[in-house]
Amino acid sequence: MKRNLPALFALSSILAFIALLGTGCSKSDTTTSSIVPGVQTTNVIANVTSAGAQSGGNIIYNGDDTVTVRGICWSPTNSTPTTSDSKTIDAVVEKSFTLNLTGLTANTTYYVRAFATSTAGTGYGSVVKFTTTSTTTMPTAVVSTFAGSTTAGNTNGTGTAAQFNTPKGMAVDATGNLYIADSFNNSVRKATTGAVVTTLAGSGTLGYVDGIGLGAQFYSPQGAVADANGNVYVADYGNNMIRKITAAGVVTTLAGSGTPGYADGTGTGSAFKSPRGLAIDGSGNLYVADMGNNLIRKITSAGVVTTIAGYTSGGYIDSTSTAAAFRSPSGIAIDAAGANLYVSDQGNHAIRKIVISSGLVTTIAGTYTQSKTLNSPCGITIDANGNLYFVDTAGRVMELTSAKVLYTLAGSSTAGFANGTGAAAQFNAPQSLVLYQGALYVLDSGNNQVRKLVLQ
Repeated sequence: MKRNLPALFALSSILAFIALLGTGCSKSDTTTSSIVPGVQTTNVIANVTSAGAQSGGNIIYNGDDTVTVRGICWSPTNSTPTTSDSKTIDAVVEKSFTLNLTGLTANTTYYVRAFATSTAGTGYGSVVKFTTTSTTTMPTAVVSTFAGSTTAGNTNGTGTAAQFNTPKGMAVDATGNLYIADSFNNSVRKATTGAVVTTLAGSGTLGYVDGIGLGAQFYSPQGAVADANGNVYVADYGNNMIRKITAAGVVTTLAGSGTPGYADGTGTGSAFKSPRGLAIDGSGNLYVADMGNNLIRKITSAGVVTTIAGYTSGGYIDSTSTAAAFRSPSGIAIDAAGANLYVSDQGNHAIRKIVISSGLVTTIAGTYTQSKTLNSPCGITIDANGNLYFVDTAGRVMELTSAKVLYTLAGSSTAGFANGTGAAAQFNAPQSLVLYQGALYVLDSGNNQVRKLVLQ
């Protein structure tokens, strides 16, 4: 058989070129084709001051060998820092890690990324950029008790003479009155600016009845929001409905059939599954964190329900509208312009952003993995400058600034009860929070209290 030598030479050249492509696309610190560790850099920087900050990462996979070193590297001049630049390292105990960056210069922009090293080489995460502040202090908060006793009960009164039972959701109106979804008391309570607590609606017995004041019934209400006209909307978690309460205490059903499920429609022709967080825009449209359905829903003032983002099986996907995925979203807030929604995606340990006009969903903090940075964020709110405030169920009250810097304002990951400043304060499974005249009010569910935080 006669061989075509030019053709064989061409074929061998193509195969050699493909082989080079296979090795050349893998970036590592070695000259072999070994697989280096896969690393993800924490997408926010925490506790930034003029001289220090915190960053972290997550080892996604080990590659060809066991990871022996993990850490953070940074530089003010190298936009893709390596281990040859400034770095801090840590022993490999857990896949998720948080480390301190020290010796920084005030008012300076730094580039940061996580890394992990094995005998195969060093893998790097993506680069995160931040700027140090001009001061050595971090924002904090002084915590006191506004209303409620640590003993569960159902008593109206003033301040600590009042009692709640595992309250889960809270709203604030334009004059500073708080509305508390008192979950285990199956009622909605009102607290004035003077901490006088009364019952707005709900008999205290679980059930479903539209009516007036104590003649109405709820089943474990867990979310609330107030509109500009004095109406309060409640996510009636156990009844799988959204209820409306007028200023006079008249309770009606805005949406939901009462049967857990998923259906877009109007009024009782729609269906929810364990709805949780609520937000409202200037036109009276409600946005619902439909926790059991892993969805974000919209309800017009006429009760027309549509799906904004997510799909029912849940997951973790940044995409558009129903191609995006959430896992047990629990809190929701809307910015001052009414353009963006912010969701505490509790099951994914993340804060997600939804552009309302396009339905685009992105992650602005956290990932699908529990970490020391974010641990099951729950209630969330936003100020006029775009700074986000949220609680996590571990017991922290946190701020994510518009510059994507994360601060712990109060509490720690140790559950308990203590008033005080910053980390000296303790909470027990806080669930919701609102902002009014520069102070945060936190619904401390496990302690059956409303706590007040004065920001410093």
